[in-house]
Amino acid sequence: MTSRRGDISISVLIANPQAMARELLMAALNRHAKFHVVHCATTAQEVLDVVKSSVVNVALISATLADGPHSGLGALRQIRDCSPQVRSVILLNTHERKLVVDSFRAGAKGIFSLSQSGFKSLCRCVEQVHSGHIWANCQELTDVMEAFSNLAPMRVVNADGLRLLTRREDDVVRLLAEGMQNREIANELKLSEHTIRNYLFHIFDKLGVSSRIELALYAVSCTKGKPASCVQDDQLEGKSAGSAELADELFLLADPGSGAESPLRRKSSLRGRLQLT
Repeated sequence: MTSRRGDISISVLIANPQAMARELLMAALNRHAKFHVVHCATTAQEVLDVVKSSVVNVALISATLADGPHSGLGALRQIRDCSPQVRSVILLNTHERKLVVDSFRAGAKGIFSLSQSGFKSLCRCVEQVHSGHIWANCQELTDVMEAFSNLAPMRVVNADGLRLLTRREDDVVRLLAEGMQNREIANELKLSEHTIRNYLFHIFDKLGVSSRIELALYAVSCTKGKPASCVQDDQLEGKSAGSAELADELFLLADPGSGAESPLRRKSSLRGRLQLT
């Protein structure tokens, strides 16, 4: 299906247990030239049936479906396994730190709060996730980075439990997650800064990511380790660079195809900063 502007429209699946919420979202998105709602689901099984039988670009999935609490996350994990081309966004009514982290672990490409953001932001979220960005606000990104830094032992594995990185590459990712810059990682591992850059290049290539934050989010979703037991209320500051954008307090990763990355700095945690350069 094409939009009135002649562009290919984005096929959207809505999964929400509340009839009114589903109908309002569907009506609003279908009125938008860029979107086409292919189906509305209420259960995890419905979600899986639709992604297997229809073309779905972006799935908007409530954390809790008619199946029960957090059943949306179960659907998310199965989508990741059977239809990895579908980009999913978890819809939350309130901010829950553990739920945010678990959503990214399950394969979410974005988190959207229905109670804190309006329809214009949702449209932007769908567009950006469809384009390959990660969508999360500053607090949600803080939650994920805190959880990532508390994973121990850090070991990135695939669905079969097989290691995706070498031990040295795991070390690089672990130190990166602590907020170290390349020079600091090099000093810690007693290697040259050039060697660290080469490690990161190979890690990015192996995992199909394009920025340091995207690497951290990827690792959270497939790392064997203990979850964080405590998350601090630290603040993040973001500045746009290249194709990255900061709008409505939502942080977007740089477009993987652009080669640009976003500077990100945070205070009083993760060794004082995490800089994406």
